[in-house]
Amino acid sequence: MKMQRFGIFLFLVLFAGVMSAPQAFAQKAWRPATEAELSAILPDRAPVEKEHIETEMRTATGITNGNGTYIAAVLLITAGYSADGKYSHFLVVQNPMHVGGVKLKAGNYAVGFERQGDVLLNVHFHDAATGALVGSAEAHKLTGSGPVVSFHIWPPAEKSMIQIGRFGVPYTLD
Repeated sequence: MKMQRFGIFLFLVLFAGVMSAPQAFAQKAWRPATEAELSAILPDRAPVEKEHIETEMRTATGITNGNGTYIAAVLLITAGYSADGKYSHFLVVQNPMHVGGVKLKAGNYAVGFERQGDVLLNVHFHDAATGALVGSAEAHKLTGSGPVVSFHIWPPAEKSMIQIGRFGVPYTLD
């Protein structure tokens, strides 16, 4: 009887491990995109509303699942365009995700933010083609020491976060 219970227990433990493995593998499969991959996926001139705004490729950041799917961003050089401080980065999303409480479908987004104290309020995501606001999320001041970057997308296995300066907003991949 004890051996039978142990067998059932062992089966359940192994079954639970096998069932959780695909999700764990999917999260670990995402890695930082290389410079060459980012150059291939991000435009030199981003289509935002009726403009084609020049980008600063040396600021490019992103992740890939290694199977041709990317989430990547690059700084927009908005001087002389009608952006009026509305956004600062161009974001390419090829895998649906949630950033803060905002659901982003596959597509292109213009991202902007406003700072207020220890919270970046209104990290806003606009549909790049229309300029329509998709949603806003809060980024909070990061604790501890670490690199301060203008904009960085961390792989899910490391931080599951988009970092803006000393602030971060969590994300999940769908």
